[in-house]
Amino acid sequence: MTRLPQSGPFLLEFFFVSDIPDFLDGEIVTVLTQQIEDRFAMPLADLARAVKAAPRAHAGATNLVHAHGLLTQAQYALENAEDRLVAALETVVGDILDDPVMGLAQQVNGAVEQRDAHAERLRSLLEAITEQPATRARPASRLTTTLPTAVPARPVRIARAAR
Repeated sequence: MTRLPQSGPFLLEFFFVSDIPDFLDGEIVTVLTQQIEDRFAMPLADLARAVKAAPRAHAGATNLVHAHGLLTQAQYALENAEDRLVAALETVVGDILDDPVMGLAQQVNGAVEQRDAHAERLRSLLEAITEQPATRARPASRLTTTLPTAVPARPVRIARAAR
C-alpha cells in the first residue's frame, strides 16, 4: 500500500511524469498532425489515402502515416488508462492506495512513456523529411542491359622441344 502525498492539487503530477511539456500532453497528436499537414500541404486523411494507393511513391510519407497511426493508438490507450485510474481514485477512501489502484497508476505511466516514444519517433521522422532536399537527382539510365564478359584464355600449346 502507498500513501498519497499530502498536497492535493499535485496528486496527478506525482503519478504521471512526462518529458513532453504539460500544455502539450493532450494536444501532442494535434500538434504533430498539423506539422505533417503543413509539410505535405494536404490534410492527413488525403495523405493517408495517397500512401495507401501508392505506398512506395514516397517512403517518408509512408513512414509518417504509419507512425502517426501508432501515435493515435497510444494516445487512445493512454486516455483509457487515465479514465480507469480516475474512476478508481474516486472510490478510494482515505489517503491509502491499494495495489490495484497503484497498478492502474503504473499502467498510466507506461502508456505515457509509450505515447511519448511514438511522438518522439514521429517528430524525428518529420524532421528527417523536412531536412531532405525536395528532389533527388536520378542516376543516368544504362545504355546496355548486359555487362561485357571476358573471353576465356586458351591453353598454350608447347611444341616438343628437341632433345
